[in-house]
Amino acid sequence: MALDAAARAVGAPVEILEAINVTLPSGLVVPDIVVADAGATVDDGVSIDAEAVQLVVELVSPGNKTMDRKFKPMLYAEAAIPHYWRLEFDPAPRLVITELENGRYVEQATALSGEVTRLDAPFPFAIDPAGLARQ
Repeated sequence: MALDAAARAVGAPVEILEAINVTLPSGLVVPDIVVADAGATVDDGVSIDAEAVQLVVELVSPGNKTMDRKFKPMLYAEAAIPHYWRLEFDPAPRLVITELENGRYVEQATALSGEVTRLDAPFPFAIDPAGLARQ
């Protein structure tokens, strides 16, 4: 909801999607949250091509740590998705913000609980992970 509100506030031409199939060169994945080009789901409301994806957000849980920290970023980088964010919950919520550089993700910042972090891409967004909790 925070991403959607921020995108709408600046009129960003994007869609914020949850649990949608993303078609990568190496197969199909289902990220937790996807920010895609507006209209990317017009033809197919079930899946989108990676080239329409601007940002992928994964919510890390004990059962998927390795997938979200190592395997999925490798697949997203291979598909040239420009931004990958990873929301960690242990010991406290924190958002690891990475951007694609030379074919791999490089950490740009880590938003820590209790601190507001301001980001410019893929659109202006301010977040304090303290307000994020598993539902």
